[in-house]
Amino acid sequence: MQIHVAPEPKPKVAYFCMEYGLGETLPLYAGGLGVLAGDHLKAAGDLGLPLTAVGLLWRHGYSRQWVDDGGVPRDADDTRDLSAHLATTGLQIDVPIWGRSIRCDVWRTSGFACAPLYLLEPVDEPWITSRLYGGPPEHRVAQEMLLGIGGVRALQALGIEPEVFHFNEGHAVFAGIELLAHRLGELGNRPGAFEEAWRWVRERVVFTTHTPVEAGNEAHSVDLLMALGANRGLSREQLVSIGGDPFNMTVAGLRLARAANAVSTLHGDTARRMWRGIEDAAPINAITNGVHVGTWQDPALRSAETDSEVWAVHQRLKRGLIAEITRRSGVQLREDGLLLGFARRAASYKRSDLILRQPDRLASHLRSGRLQIVFAGKSHPADEHGRQILTNLVELARQFPESVVFLADYSIGLSQQLTRGCDVWLNNPRRPLEASGTSGMKAALNGVLNVSILDGWWPEACEHGVNGWHIGDSTEHVDVALGDELDMKALHDVIDGDVLPSYADRHRWIRMMRSSIRMAERGFSAERMVRQYAAELYQPIDQPSRAVG
Repeated sequence: MQIHVAPEPKPKVAYFCMEYGLGETLPLYAGGLGVLAGDHLKAAGDLGLPLTAVGLLWRHGYSRQWVDDGGVPRDADDTRDLSAHLATTGLQIDVPIWGRSIRCDVWRTSGFACAPLYLLEPVDEPWITSRLYGGPPEHRVAQEMLLGIGGVRALQALGIEPEVFHFNEGHAVFAGIELLAHRLGELGNRPGAFEEAWRWVRERVVFTTHTPVEAGNEAHSVDLLMALGANRGLSREQLVSIGGDPFNMTVAGLRLARAANAVSTLHGDTARRMWRGIEDAAPINAITNGVHVGTWQDPALRSAETDSEVWAVHQRLKRGLIAEITRRSGVQLREDGLLLGFARRAASYKRSDLILRQPDRLASHLRSGRLQIVFAGKSHPADEHGRQILTNLVELARQFPESVVFLADYSIGLSQQLTRGCDVWLNNPRRPLEASGTSGMKAALNGVLNVSILDGWWPEACEHGVNGWHIGDSTEHVDVALGDELDMKALHDVIDGDVLPSYADRHRWIRMMRSSIRMAERGFSAERMVRQYAAELYQPIDQPSRAVG
């Protein structure tokens, strides 16, 4: 008799994230973390994974940003009407913050093909979710309490009983504290109860860490957490045993989880080095990010069979991007010149201005129109350094007004146009500070060739001269200034010696485009990513295989 092994049962997963980027018309995201979460939900929905997501309803989003005539970024609330994408559940929950019971509505998103996403909104304390990542530390803690504590309570009110809780970044760890406090209440105040409750929580929690930049790993004063009630009845000593003092949200995530992951193979190495001294931390493996093909790849490319069809689709997309650039900036770029794109959050390690630090190396290319550059980006409204980065980009663009452009208010819609319409996608962070870099995957899906430092996902994907190019080698420079100098020279060498000559050879360029598309579809889709999460992270501990005759 032949024995057939039945598929593993799919565990019910609760996915917690502070932001979600499902589409341009529902601006509940600040950047890559939220867009990745949106792609995760879309892929989970496509695959039929029993996953339910929880987040917060940000009425004013992150911000709308523009640059004034002096080159200074300006911000305003995002006041778009969100009602078309919200359906009421009729449920309300209470979340204790600062000794008060905060009443919250539970909404469900609509209009997107994805796993269900429930959003919490405080009824009488709208300041908590007024703006994403806004306000002083006590506001941030209140937001994270609403997400974590409120998220657990919303799932209970909805009658959803998850087997696995996935905390996507440290913002969600108060969900683990809520679970721990609940289990401790069931066990009673007896010796060993805290350790037993902690083990119970760890069996149910998995954690994703996203940033190798120290400042991106949030920490809070333990006194502040105790004052706001984030401890949920735990003693100060117990709280410190989980997150340290100050209370580090990443450390807490690692200690509350049975398993953790970084978001690329290289980031896995970096994260293990960063957190190797943390006792009782979950082991950190790597699940490389992916992007939702249906969202980010132009549909016509999927059906293009010949080289001429691929090129015709690309040129149509490029013309559309050039028209959008003209509409936004008044600059008319050339269709026959190579168009290089750089679009990132404004952070110093991403080195947005690296290519223009020695303008003489590019001057002849830029003046002739042989090379054109479009920059896009966004800074946090309170990040003065990030705002200065954008001001510097605007000033650099003004030096070459016919071939260099900066576009403000970077968003999902603009990202779609850029990652489809550029010819080349540039990424030059200081290795190893780019955890993944999903915009490069989106570009690759559309045959936009990556030119990148060997950081994040690119070491796993790059075949130099076949599907893109790498800048320099895999050296991680201790001397920042020297590293910037060497990488800048390597970048110019690649552009002069590889990129521009290849662009002049139409047949070679199209072969590389097709190779890029195949690479991205096979290895860097959100479907592959979510399947990997399901197989490697979501399965409960000691999940037995079931054999049937």
